[in-house]
Amino acid sequence: MPNIKSAKKRVKVISTKTLQNKMFKSQLKTTIKKFRTAVEAGDKEAAKVAYAAVVKKVDQAAAKGILHKNNAAHKKSEYTKILNAMA
Repeated sequence: MPNIKSAKKRVKVISTKTLQNKMFKSQLKTTIKKFRTAVEAGDKEAAKVAYAAVVKKVDQAAAKGILHKNNAAHKKSEYTKILNAMA
């Protein structure tokens, strides 16, 4: 355990940020699952709506530093290919 006041604060702040990141990652994974289930069901309209939500969440994650920007680009590319393959 840290003894210095600023180090104690950093521990507290880091634990809070870790929880926020976990929450956001969980939301991202849920959004991705909704997209994949819509694709598997063959519902193109629902897949388009879910795709828009997934791309938005991935961009937000990249902006917040939760995902690396190249990882985000790779994910978006993958989901775009999946959506286009439905046609």
